[in-house]
Amino acid sequence: MQKFKHLFIIMSSLMLSAQCTWAQAAEDVTQARLGKIDYAVIVVYFAVLVYMGFYFSKREKNTEAFFLGGRKIPWWAVGISIFGTSLSAITYIAIPASAFAGNWVGGFFNMGILLVAPFVAIVYIPRLLKEKHSTAYEYLEKRFNLPTRIYGSLCFAIFQLGRMSIVLYLPAIAMTAATGIDIYFCIIAMGVLATLYTVLGGIEAVIWTDVIQSVVLLVGAILALVLIIMRIDGGLPVMIEMANAEDKMHFATWTWDIYSAGVLVVVVGGTFSAAYPVMADQTVVQRYLSTSSPKEAAKALWVNAAMTLPMQLLFFGMGTALWVYYTTNPTELPADLQKDAIVPLFVVQQFPTGLKGLLIAGLFAASMSSLDSSMNSLSSVLVNDYYKRFVPNIPEDKALFVARALTLLLGVLGTLGAVYVASTNDTTLFDKFVKLLGFVGGGLSGIFALGTLTKRANGIGAFTGAVVSGILMYYTSKTEIHFYLHPVIGCMTAFIVGYVVSLILGKSKVDLEPDQVTTDS
Repeated sequence: MQKFKHLFIIMSSLMLSAQCTWAQAAEDVTQARLGKIDYAVIVVYFAVLVYMGFYFSKREKNTEAFFLGGRKIPWWAVGISIFGTSLSAITYIAIPASAFAGNWVGGFFNMGILLVAPFVAIVYIPRLLKEKHSTAYEYLEKRFNLPTRIYGSLCFAIFQLGRMSIVLYLPAIAMTAATGIDIYFCIIAMGVLATLYTVLGGIEAVIWTDVIQSVVLLVGAILALVLIIMRIDGGLPVMIEMANAEDKMHFATWTWDIYSAGVLVVVVGGTFSAAYPVMADQTVVQRYLSTSSPKEAAKALWVNAAMTLPMQLLFFGMGTALWVYYTTNPTELPADLQKDAIVPLFVVQQFPTGLKGLLIAGLFAASMSSLDSSMNSLSSVLVNDYYKRFVPNIPEDKALFVARALTLLLGVLGTLGAVYVASTNDTTLFDKFVKLLGFVGGGLSGIFALGTLTKRANGIGAFTGAVVSGILMYYTSKTEIHFYLHPVIGCMTAFIVGYVVSLILGKSKVDLEPDQVTTDS
């Protein structure tokens, strides 16, 4: 533990000395954007996050504590953490940027969680938490077989390895454009700090830092919208009038066309897209498992769902308000600024000194929130689905050491990956990983639904459904079908094929009790 103290002191010193580097870089943009007070706030904010990791490290005595917080974390904190994990800096920056450049058509897509939450809370979570699983994919082995568990965990691991780099790289681009801070410094600072407090404090540090970061970002978003409207001549009435005149608040396209973002495509696609993270993604499922009961886990899910709708409206409203503001104040908008940098730009231009530093720190922390969740959940999968599963009777202290070591390794890999992407400037990588999620995400959610809703489905059927789903998704991606519908196709294919193959082959290896089944008899 003494080594951790020394490491904390060293990291705090490094961040304090970095103020000069950040300040110098900021002079390269249009005007001085961040002052010394802002940099001091950023440093203190980061120091608090690292200290939280050190604080919780005293309580992480075994892998259950490190990965699940002893299954005693409050439901409200878990719910905010789920929301904070999904609210990455990419989302926080990208949604207003999308509304700034376009309209509100995509708004319904992110509200799919409201439609899928009742099923997950009432049906899925009680099945999942009936036994004390450590990962989502352990449930797949108990319900089906080992190959299905391995398939699910591998799909998750491959995607998360790529995602870690992307969630550091893309926000760093926007932050660099708006603040002048060197992109490599942004990436390395976020990567090192997130890795440090996650290695130290495990899931408790992840969840409680998520809570802080979510509150900072929510308050910042509300304040940003208020400030934008106050800066517009004529205020809210003028904003609405200008936005309506240019159709900037258009939110629904009424068409049955599956090749465009009509209401049906957006709503159905958003619902099935939401099914993957809340059912099959270890970063979310792990948070259910960290609560004390299915009832507590369900309440956490509802917290996340309840926060989604107002936040979507807030983010889209921010984007539209920014469009009105910079349309009426064009000289304040750099000609070559990327649209994703529009939120950080307004923050550093218009927020009061000190407060702008806090929100910039919060934007950095939002990326760190996504990274820490990936590190901890992926380490949990590697330890529980592979190390403990195939190497029996491991002493708990050794397993905990391996868990921390893997978390550290994953943090290093994610940071180096982001540095590599920045050096190549290959922005197509994100699209590639989104497609990869489409190939496997829908299939995985279909498998979990298959195991939850039926008693006749067996392991061979489930595995076959997943493979067929992946293959079909590959060919679907080459068509003109709107990508919002890809998760629908993937999920339904895995479910239907898995069920039909199971019926052909015979009974499931798991003979579920009557009260565990809601669909077939």
